[in-house]
Amino acid sequence: MKINELNLETQTQLEAAVLRRLIAHLDSRSDVQNIDLMNLAGFCRNCLSKWYVAAAEEKNIALEYENARERIYGMPYEDWKNQHQKTATSEQLSAFNKNKD
Repeated sequence: MKINELNLETQTQLEAAVLRRLIAHLDSRSDVQNIDLMNLAGFCRNCLSKWYVAAAEEKNIALEYENARERIYGMPYEDWKNQHQKTATSEQLSAFNKNKD
């Protein structure tokens, strides 16, 4: 079966399962810094949080950004940052700034 042959409800359920798996995977890889994700893939955990809020807005749901971040990070952002975020290296910052152009 091809994806475009699935009904919309099944597609949505599968996409939701993929997002849950991505969130769980990122949760298990707290060693991967957001700046590394940005440099490699062009998105990070914060982007996912913003996309979550944007998707809610499309459904006329006023979801708080910090609440979306807590869903993506699995804890309040400040707690995650204190436990897992490291200071970006000059190489990481250079790559990030180069990719912004």
